[in-house]
Amino acid sequence: MRKRHPGRTETSELFFNAVRGHAITQEMNPLTDSQKVVPGSVREEYDLLGTRSIPNELYYGVQTLRATENFKITGIPVSRYPHMVNALAAVKEATALANHEMGLMDVTVKGAIVAAAQEIRKGALHEQFVVDMLQGGAGTSTNMNANEVIANRALELLGRNRGQYDVVHPNNHVNLSQSTNDVYPTAIKLATYFAIADLISALQALIGSFRKKGVEFADMIKMGRTQLQDAVPMTLGQEFNTFANTLETEITRLEEARGLLREVNMGATAIGTGINTVPGYAESVRKHLADVTGLAITTSPDLIEATQDTSGFVTVSSVLKRLAVKLSKICNDLRLLSSGPRTGLSEINLPPMQPGSSIMPGKVNPVIPEVVNMVCFQVIGNDIAVTMSSEAGQLQLNVFEPVIAYNLFQSIDMLVRGADTLREKCVDGITANESRIRDMVYNSIGLVTALSPFIGYARCTQVAKEALESGRGVYEIVKEKGWLGEKELEEILSPEGMTSPRGL
Repeated sequence: MRKRHPGRTETSELFFNAVRGHAITQEMNPLTDSQKVVPGSVREEYDLLGTRSIPNELYYGVQTLRATENFKITGIPVSRYPHMVNALAAVKEATALANHEMGLMDVTVKGAIVAAAQEIRKGALHEQFVVDMLQGGAGTSTNMNANEVIANRALELLGRNRGQYDVVHPNNHVNLSQSTNDVYPTAIKLATYFAIADLISALQALIGSFRKKGVEFADMIKMGRTQLQDAVPMTLGQEFNTFANTLETEITRLEEARGLLREVNMGATAIGTGINTVPGYAESVRKHLADVTGLAITTSPDLIEATQDTSGFVTVSSVLKRLAVKLSKICNDLRLLSSGPRTGLSEINLPPMQPGSSIMPGKVNPVIPEVVNMVCFQVIGNDIAVTMSSEAGQLQLNVFEPVIAYNLFQSIDMLVRGADTLREKCVDGITANESRIRDMVYNSIGLVTALSPFIGYARCTQVAKEALESGRGVYEIVKEKGWLGEKELEEILSPEGMTSPRGL
């Protein structure tokens, strides 16, 4: 490991790593006594609407302050979703590098912006991203929140006071060659891309738990059901492997959908024409953004179209909805299979998590599948919000991207938590009532289907009717009639014989 240069702070070392290989005109130092924030002190900042006093301990500035006053909607700030904060910082880092490469920004300012952005991507200053997720202005408040925080941290790294915007300005420097209209959707795409990776990891763990149960229950014969009626035998292991397989399919769909998110509109600026950029900037920022994120970023071939189109988010949301539908169906099945304990199916036992009633002693409810059902209902509702927000876009910009982002992030976050909760507090602890499910198989009229190739459909119909009217078992009636011997019946009605194809 390379030794740190004597006298450099960890922060200044980060800066030097960021600008290694370039000339630097100003050494950065830790904060001097005059720079240290005095509790209760303020600084004056101004914008189009006038001057406001900003508490000095805040890294954000006047435009963010106004946004916090205007948008008290969800109570959920941007910082609630760290992937979004990190994505904004990644975009600002890439744009600073591109602006320097284009000759638009000097190395000192570039290095300070890059260093500040890198700190944020490592988790610093996230609490300063305070704008509500739902906001008017198509995301401008979120973009300015990032611009102001990065500008003020960059100023500190340069040995300056917060608010000295003549040195590093939120708009003139941090937002150089950009518009909210390319920064914000690009950040949403990057944040969603990395959030989906978290979801895939949670699903893989849940799938692993279902597969373990599939192995554990592999030899337990039970009745399959269609339309809530006895159908034909299967194994409990097959049922749990099916849960795993249906979720595994959704990982493939998620990977396909998130591939759309690597195409961005950076360089579009306001409406896609690239106003206030120089030739070559779009490719430069694409290259640097790819380096910063480690993703194969591409630039949309039509930046005007890309700036107004949000259909990629609709595709991602629809895949999240599809996953929610499947996950909810699995939870429905778990609740049905565990129903009882005396008057339901009671084929499996879910781990008891809490008392189930304030009035009925001893009652334990399937609270974990229930809460995951609710997660899925919310995700399905969120998809409607994303769909309508995309449809409501007008002309060269969709101003409803904040609600698209909010719903996407909430859906992914809830699905991650739901999958983890289902695995940890339910699936891992499921046990089987083997004797009960075996008894239900041998008392089920559904056994006649397995016998049909051997005694014929007409005889099976006769046996089914007699079993239904008398309450006797199929095995007993067929053996009594002498149509098949005991050895043949046991072979036909073995788990292997009833739960997989075989020669007749």
